Amino acid sequence: MTEITLLDGSVGQELVKRSGDRATPLWSTQVMMDHPGIVQQVHADYFAAGATVATTNTYAALADRLERVGLVGDIPRLLDVAIDAATSARDANGRGRIAGALGPIGASYRPDIVVTDEQATAMYGPLLTRLEQHVDLWIIETMSSLNHAQTALAAAKAVSAKPVWLAVSVDDDDGTKLRSGEPVQIILDLIATLPIRRRPAAILINCSRPEVVVAGLEVLKSAALPFGAYANGFTRISEGFLQEAPTVDALEQRRDLTPEVYADIAMGWVAQGATIVGGCCEVGPDHIRELARRLDAEGHIRV
Repeated sequence: MTEITLLDGSVGQELVKRSGDRATPLWSTQVMMDHPGIVQQVHADYFAAGATVATTNTYAALADRLERVGLVGDIPRLLDVAIDAATSARDANGRGRIAGALGPIGASYRPDIVVTDEQATAMYGPLLTRLEQHVDLWIIETMSSLNHAQTALAAAKAVSAKPVWLAVSVDDDDGTKLRSGEPVQIILDLIATLPIRRRPAAILINCSRPEVVVAGLEVLKSAALPFGAYANGFTRISEGFLQEAPTVDALEQRRDLTPEVYADIAMGWVAQGATIVGGCCEVGPDHIRELARRLDAEGHIRV
């Protein structure tokens, strides 16, 4: 019997699907502007499915994304919409935690983009400051290189007193490598050099093909930290999505990743020792419901 944190699944992709609107480079931030009520419903559906954490829709609510369309001034309002949606769903559920999401600067899956400490501080600072009193923890998501992970972690720990979880994205074919080609071990080497107060509270793999996660977790399990994973349901990250200002219609959803198949894979992570599991892009409420059922059936306690 193990205590398992069950994260929610896809927030951004779920919002885009439910909106029915054409995909834009602003992704789920556009949906939050046009259909703010959908955000709370997505969180509510994940809580109803058995998730114990709601991840805020702030992954892409960064100045570098919004300045392209002249909407930097809207960031405070968008952050308020995101946190209000998550907390309202949590309150209606009667329990659960709120995780503030911090996505990569520039674009997802782009390790070629090099981020400075100054850029990380400028981009993440407003989000960290505005949401700090409302979240229970932070999740730095989809970090594709050592540079991305290092700068984001430093920015978050410089501002926040809350626990910070660090999630990295790995190669579509080799889970022991980041998307940059660097070994996952390099993240553990970084953590080992940091003062304890600057270290993440957990280390995860996210937004990667579920089948390759097992190899990455074999690396992470050697760290003296809680670890886990939440994978995506894309066939793979396409070249078309790695262009400037891409839209999600450049990515293809898998048709074989049923809730039962995903739960089989995720329960394998739990067998490896993972204590934090959930889903990322294209993993929806039905997947989380089946995973919750399987965790309960095996006697685990969702916390």
